[in-house]
Formats: sequence, structure tokens, C-alpha cells
Amino acid sequence: MTDDTLDVGMLGYRFMGKAHSNALARLPMFFPDAPAANRDVLVGRDEAALDDAAGRLGFDRISTDWEAVVDDVDVFYNLGPNHVHAAPSIAALEAGTPVFCEKPLARTLDEAQRMADAAADAGVPAGIAFNYRFIPAIRYARNLIADGVLGEVRHVRGRYLQDWLVDPEAPWSWRNDAELAGSGALGDLGAHTVDLLHFLVGDADGAGDIERVSGHLRTFVDERPVPGGDDGALDAESGDATEYRAVTVDDAYSAQVEFAEGAVGTLEASRFATGHKNAHTVEIEGSTGALKFDLERLNELELLREDSRGFETVLVTDPEDPYVDHWWPPGHVVGWEHTFVHENYEFLGAVADGGSHEPSFADGLAVQRVLDAIERSDETGAWVEVE
Repeated sequence: MTDDTLDVGMLGYRFMGKAHSNALARLPMFFPDAPAANRDVLVGRDEAALDDAAGRLGFDRISTDWEAVVDDVDVFYNLGPNHVHAAPSIAALEAGTPVFCEKPLARTLDEAQRMADAAADAGVPAGIAFNYRFIPAIRYARNLIADGVLGEVRHVRGRYLQDWLVDPEAPWSWRNDAELAGSGALGDLGAHTVDLLHFLVGDADGAGDIERVSGHLRTFVDERPVPGGDDGALDAESGDATEYRAVTVDDAYSAQVEFAEGAVGTLEASRFATGHKNAHTVEIEGSTGALKFDLERLNELELLREDSRGFETVLVTDPEDPYVDHWWPPGHVVGWEHTFVHENYEFLGAVADGGSHEPSFADGLAVQRVLDAIERSDETGAWVEVE
């Protein structure tokens, strides 16, 4: 592993920018064997907002030109909205700069294919931000499945439920626009579920991944008020929006799926699931056992072993559990933000070693193929093969 400090350029400073900046700050404290990473340059469009964010997030400088940054840093983090994933990531890879990109990999399958091709040609680490792979309980579950504790996997269920769009007057954002986001709940939430199931029950070569789908998409609210600004300021007296903008993505999706190894499953995600804040659940049943995971209880795994009378709750916080030895004494739980520390540790380690990283752009492409198949199934009303 190189002893040189890695200069990081980061596009995006809001939700994911905060999460990854926090992770980079935590690495030296809890993962002293991680390569040194300097938060060098923060990239965005608004200089005033960038100045403020750079101070809070610990970056040395700012830039409003990502093209000038991608070949001027050791690592490029692309944490912007979906419509800016492809061009900056491909440019960085063509410059030989390792890239870490938010999920989903792209808006469309074509964009994802071009990004994966660029990563393959570049020969440098290209990671995608499927942080739920790095939850200790998920790693523990994967080891159980790989060791045959569940036997032959037969049933798989994945749900990701949120309720932040239940109010029809909740403001419009880029996540509601097909040109900017590509899809709605399908790409925003479903991408996480598909990758997690590929990770848990798929094979290293993808032979166990989802191969056939029957999907359905639904939009419940067709337009939303534009938040304050030139294109839709709020009326000072009434508080009513002066402009509404069309919602052009799905609010929810569901799908039946078939895995290459014969397992069957159901997938579901919604941003209209009243009462659910961030409920990402996975259930897997095999011939000799079963397990359940819920993100809202991310330190626990419900496990049924062969000849057991019922499920037991396993608290995955022992020092021998994945990543836990870096944190607190047994029983002192880790949180959502720690998953970003774990994935940054793995990704930056791959950069420093000159090795590969998973999940990679190829993994992101595999997910995008499933998302694309679900959309095509919704359009045709038929079962569709995953390309």
C-alpha cells in the first residue's frame, strides 16, 4: 500500500457529500491502517454555497469546473445527481483517475454501459456507492449463505419503503424528474435492493443474479409545487406555490423476479409507504434455514437454523464480526453513517494498493440491467429477460 496521501476531489456537498466527508474524517481515528486521504477540492456550481460547505466539510479549496479537477486529483468522488454521473466519471477514468460514484450508476442502461466500459478500459478502481454491503450484519448474513447454513436458496424478498413523498404538496426536486434522475423509487431505492440481493445470493461471476422479471411502476402524484426561486417563488401572503412541475418518474414499483440458480423472489419500493421512514428489509429462505434483515435494526439479524423451532435474534456486534473490532465494545451498536466509513476504507485501500474494488462499475451495470428490465416489463406487461 502506498504511503502517499491521496488528494480527493468531491463533486457534491449535500446529503451524500456530508456522508462521505464525515467518513473520510473518521477513517484516521478508527481505521489507522487506511491510506491517508486529504479532502482537497470540493466541486459544485454555486461559489458561495461551495465556500460555506468546504469550511464545514473540511476541504482545502473549491472549484466550479469539474473538468479541471478530474485529472488534478488522486481520487474523484462523483456524488452529484444522477444526470451528472456519466460525463465526469468517464472523463476522470479516461484521465486515469480512480472514481467513486453514487448509485444508481446512471440514468439509463446505455449510460451505465458506457461508464462500465470506461472503467474496464481505465484499469483503475471504479466503485459504486452501495453502502449497505458494508453493514456488519449483511456481511455476516452473506457468510452464512456462502457456508450453506440456509441450504439451497428458494425464496427471496426485498422491500425498501419510505414515506417522504406522501404529502402531495411536498416540493418538487430533481428526484421527481426523468431527465435528471432516470427513474424514481426504482432507481433511488430499488437499486440498493437489487445489489444487496446480488451480493447475498449471487455468485462471484454473476451466475446467481436475477435473470427474469415481471415489473410494475406507479406514479401517485402527477405534479408538485416548485420550491422558492425564479421559476416558482412562493406567494408571500398565502404561502401557495405559484408554479407546479410535472412528476415524470415512478413513486413506487413492484416486481416478481427469477434468479439464475432457480430461486424466486419479489421486490418492492415506495416513497409513499405511510409510516415507513427507511425500512429496507430482506428475507431469504432456503432448504435448511432462513434469515431476515431490517435496515432500521441494522445491528440485528433474524436467523432460523436447521432443526430450530423458530427465529433467533443475533446481535452482530462482537469483535469477530465484520468491521466491528474497529469500533466499540461488544453490544455498542454501529450506525448508518458507519457504513460509509467501511466502504471508504475498502475503496481507498484498493486505490492505494492498485487493486480492484467491489462493488464496481460492473456491479452497478448488473443492477442497471435489472432496473431496465423492470421498466421494459412495465411497458409491455410481460415477463422480460435481463440483458
